[in-house]
Amino acid sequence: MGRLLSIDYGKKRTGLAASDPQQIIANGLTTVETVRIFEYLNEYLRHEEVTRIIVGQPQQMNSKPSENMKRIEPFVNRLRKLHPQIPVEYWDERFTSVMAAQTLRDAGLKRKDRRNKALTDEISAVIILQGYMESRRIRHKT
Repeated sequence: MGRLLSIDYGKKRTGLAASDPQQIIANGLTTVETVRIFEYLNEYLRHEEVTRIIVGQPQQMNSKPSENMKRIEPFVNRLRKLHPQIPVEYWDERFTSVMAAQTLRDAGLKRKDRRNKALTDEISAVIILQGYMESRRIRHKT
């Protein structure tokens, strides 16, 4: 088995998380400036076996795509062209930023530290990946 990689793509920063090779635990990797995302991904994918990439899909409450989807679709299309051997899936990312902020509060971080947008983006990627993996576990139990 290889790792799962999740991406919380943003206009300025992109949060990344990856599973362990057994695909049990999601861990934050880093946050990268979006202009450098392909440079980072190419290097990461050269050294790690990734079997699937999960990209956060921003949706409005009525399930219509949000404004950021205009940037994400070209990103995903390019990602698929550069790495055609790795399947790419979308995963609903609604509320991940809110959940990430709550996680930081629950962890006891000071207000100043909670304002770190890069950390919030990385935790959002972890939440996306955890949701994806939990959904797969539930589907496989039935």
